[in-house]
Amino acid sequence: MLNVNKLLNACDPAIAAILDRCLDGGETGIAEGELLFSAAGADLRAVIGVADQLRQWANGDRVTYVVNRNINFTNVCVKRCGFCAFSRGHRAEEGYYLPVEEVVRRATEAWDLGATEVCVQAGLPPRMQGSLYVELCRAIKTAVPGIHIHGFSPEEVLYGAECSGCSPKEYLIALKEAGVGSLPGTSAEILNDKVRDLISPGRISTARWREIISTAHQLGIPTTSTIMYGHVETARHCAEHLALLRDIQKETGGFTEFVPLSFIHSEAPMYTKGLVQGIREGATKDEVLRMYAVSRIMLNGHIAHIQASWVKQGIELAKQCLGAGADDLGGTLMNESISTAAGASHGHFLRPVDLRIAARDAGRVPVERYTTYRVRRILAEEPVPAEPLDALDTDRDYFGSYRELVASEGFRFQKPRQISDQLPVLP
Repeated sequence: MLNVNKLLNACDPAIAAILDRCLDGGETGIAEGELLFSAAGADLRAVIGVADQLRQWANGDRVTYVVNRNINFTNVCVKRCGFCAFSRGHRAEEGYYLPVEEVVRRATEAWDLGATEVCVQAGLPPRMQGSLYVELCRAIKTAVPGIHIHGFSPEEVLYGAECSGCSPKEYLIALKEAGVGSLPGTSAEILNDKVRDLISPGRISTARWREIISTAHQLGIPTTSTIMYGHVETARHCAEHLALLRDIQKETGGFTEFVPLSFIHSEAPMYTKGLVQGIREGATKDEVLRMYAVSRIMLNGHIAHIQASWVKQGIELAKQCLGAGADDLGGTLMNESISTAAGASHGHFLRPVDLRIAARDAGRVPVERYTTYRVRRILAEEPVPAEPLDALDTDRDYFGSYRELVASEGFRFQKPRQISDQLPVLP
């Protein structure tokens, strides 16, 4: 605490008072969070120092990660979100669709290589039969019963329900029965409808997002929680977003983690085409560290785990986030496509050994976890390089890139009826 006290003594008294109360277990309100989101210089150093102390109290010196694979089975989508460079129209030459057997093959391969999770998300293909997501889960669990399916954002749940003519709750029940173990809390962006109407008109509303997330929790389906920042949002928007997540967690206890996602601007239509006035070029380094620190402070005592996204900001900055409130490095993300398509330059896969090295570089103990943070292995010591700990620790490139996928004739998107005819409609 000596170093933290020194940092507090050097910062603005108003910020010091907020941080002092947080260290004593007090809750940070929206107006206070807004002030913390404006911290710079000595004030920011104090915010980061307190966040790191709270992280240590909550999680000790462990840094977790999961071995997982992303299966983004189509990039064809009926929506045109301004931040998304992944989606394509159904007539686009780069539109692709992975048939059920290819999704299953990828899940099986991931399991054989040591993965415990597949993250299944995609675009919203036109004229989709509502049973698609459910039947994908059934097929995966039939082939690989032990793998955890982390799949389908609230936007996808709503789309599946609408295509099926049922309620989101009924659809969530069907997904759970088919094998979904948890939902990604993506499609949140900024949970403010005025901002959402700017960056993603027509996307799921804040109220609907909250409804579907809360319903999933009530049904015993845990979810992650996210924010996308670095575009047009304000400090107030960020503080309100975190407070809303905290309120949901108080009601349901269903969030496993919080994942800040910095906006990747280089290929995003709302940036490249100038569709949104005043849009920024993503978050600066200070904005990234501040987001992690304020998130840890505002979510303290409610959401224990905060994930540093190496795919968004690179492993070096992710390591710095481990000193600003984060305690998790996410997953290996075999075949990550969405951030890569947006222009992220950090790759579509990171070996488990690279995640362990990053944790040790930060002075922490790497721990392989399952999706819901149950510990799989504590890895205090690394084997000699000649003896890789996992199959994925080798330099072999098992996975093709997103660019190779969209150029493949073998998975070219076909007419919607040819896809939907593969699967029955939900009863």
